[in-house]
Amino acid sequence: MRLSRYFLPILKETPREAEIVSHRLMLRAGMIRQQAAGSFSWLPLGKRVLDKVCRIIREEQDRSGAQEILMPTIQSADLWRESDRYDDYGKEMLRITDRHERDMLYGPTNEEMVTDIFRAYVKSYRDLPLNLYHIQWKFRDEVRPRFGVMRSREFLMKDAYSFDLDYEGARAAYNRMFVAYLRTFERVGMKAIPMRAETGPIGGDLSHEFIILADTGESAVFCHRDYLDIAVPGADVNFGDDATIAKIVSDWTAPYAATDEMHDEEAWSKVADGDRLAARGIEVGHIFHFGDKYSKPMKASVTGPDGKEHFVSMGSYGIGPSRLVAAIIEASHDDNGIIWPASVAPFDVALINMKPGDADCDRVAGEVEAALQAVGMDVLYDDTDQRAGGKFATADLIGLPWQVIVGPRSAAAGEVEIKNRATGERDTVPAANVVARLNAG
Repeated sequence: MRLSRYFLPILKETPREAEIVSHRLMLRAGMIRQQAAGSFSWLPLGKRVLDKVCRIIREEQDRSGAQEILMPTIQSADLWRESDRYDDYGKEMLRITDRHERDMLYGPTNEEMVTDIFRAYVKSYRDLPLNLYHIQWKFRDEVRPRFGVMRSREFLMKDAYSFDLDYEGARAAYNRMFVAYLRTFERVGMKAIPMRAETGPIGGDLSHEFIILADTGESAVFCHRDYLDIAVPGADVNFGDDATIAKIVSDWTAPYAATDEMHDEEAWSKVADGDRLAARGIEVGHIFHFGDKYSKPMKASVTGPDGKEHFVSMGSYGIGPSRLVAAIIEASHDDNGIIWPASVAPFDVALINMKPGDADCDRVAGEVEAALQAVGMDVLYDDTDQRAGGKFATADLIGLPWQVIVGPRSAAAGEVEIKNRATGERDTVPAANVVARLNAG
């Protein structure tokens, strides 16, 4: 993609409304534009990142056995009345009346709708377990939306819902999602720590928030340093082996980990001083078992092996892809801009032609672009007539993993300069060796 033809509205000044790093950098890098309070358009650069995050989420949900569907954003209030949540949900729910005077709402979540889908088709325990997920826009009318896409009114959500015959089956489903989440966050370049969360009136221990550590995090967190070194399961993990999956969850929940709301000073005092890690964190995912909270009032039951009707045991599992993009920036940036993990970077390489119109620069830049594209790398080629300082500032701001710099002197010698955005290290290599150098890391 040629930068001269790419819609990238870079802002030189920091917008006054931007209170946190991710909001500031997403606006400055031309990733988003605010349309109203808590409502944003995703511009080309931001949409590329969002799509890559969603692709990774989908791959790990599919790997774990979940199946993708797509539910509407506008829901019938009647479903919510069945579950007794319509009047209780509060002002965060945007209530709508259609032209036929029917009560509708813009969905803040989808437990009722997915339960309605389930009860319409699934009648026997033989069709279980089942986990359905979708990635869809949600709306919650926050009284004070702030921090950009970190806490907006309209946001993208991956929500999955599991259905099982009994608690044991539901726990196995919960464990599969737990491991899928570990892998998802690892793949987007983040270390997420599962921390025990409130379970509400249902009780038990099946509720965890997944927290990314970041100096600019919104809440205080406390955990054992062992979490920094626990290995995330690989792509070969067998989601069909309940015992293996349960062992992984056990290992990942054994050390102490808690948010400020769940912090237990007595338990914390038993952790050795050298093993304590008190930091700031950002919630990027939440998994939760709620049993028959929705299946019972909505009469979602199956015939069990005993011939009797059983209300299914359910769980819900959420990741906010739009929020996750901001969280990645909060955890990975410097004074000059964003530092994207390679797996979610909007482009792999910023190819910077320092003197467009110079025969050597144009030739070498064109050859490098073709070579990189031939091996499947996404290239953003800066062919603009901007000054050198502006080109470097733009490249650092948008944070692509690699910068390949083609200047008149180096091009004449058949060489280019390569900069690693994360480390700042620079190398000069023959133009013909660029692909090999980038593949070497």
